[in-house]
Amino acid sequence: QVQLVESGGGLVQPGGSLRLSCAASGSIFSINAMGWHRQAPGKEREFVAVITSGGITNYADSVKGRFTISRDNAKSTMNLQMNSLKPEDTAVYYCNALSNKLYWGQGTQVTVSS
Repeated sequence: QVQLVESGGGLVQPGGSLRLSCAASGSIFSINAMGWHRQAPGKEREFVAVITSGGITNYADSVKGRFTISRDNAKSTMNLQMNSLKPEDTAVYYCNALSNKLYWGQGTQVTVSS
């Protein structure tokens, strides 16, 4: 079992920055990749970014060049640095981790508005 807890969401103006964190606990040795998805009101959950245990990253086209995913294996944490935020980035952001199955956090709200 893997438990995930997100933090760092909030309200920010367009063009601003936020840093999300995800703390993993439990069977963390079994985690391969970790990543972020998001879900805006009335829309399906969508992929944002992923990072493997070896540090390979991949991003959705909509966030490429603005978001940076990183991982501290020693601390069992993962971060998502979000810069140049846009109103369309408003969503609940979910941390996930892949081991024997895909685990999800409870989500953290990000609102980009003036």
